[in-house]
Amino acid sequence: MKPAAKGLLLAALHLALVAALGGKLLLDRATRPRIWLKVAPVDPDLPVRGRYVSMGVELPRDLGGGRQTLAYFIPEHVPDPSRRPPGEELWVEVTLPRKGPPRPIRLAVRQGGRFTLLPY
Repeated sequence: MKPAAKGLLLAALHLALVAALGGKLLLDRATRPRIWLKVAPVDPDLPVRGRYVSMGVELPRDLGGGRQTLAYFIPEHVPDPSRRPPGEELWVEVTLPRKGPPRPIRLAVRQGGRFTLLPY
């Protein structure tokens, strides 16, 4: 097999792998339950991961209970959403897969019983 054909085959395999993973995540998001969880910021300890907010969540007992730490990646130009003024709470909407930790979808701030979605 020529080197160009090997390269194209390898590229096709990579694309198929990424598409399969993306498809699984989209299918989970469409079919698995979603819930909102109150989060508490956790000081991140992995500087090589990029800019993210590390959040500690407490899962309800009916969903297995326990404490999880989630990473939510944020753009460079936005302020850290975990730093909230008094009276505001940070919440995260997550997908609950069959196995594994919850997958964060979006962030919101709760103030006075009202949710305000964050634009990132």
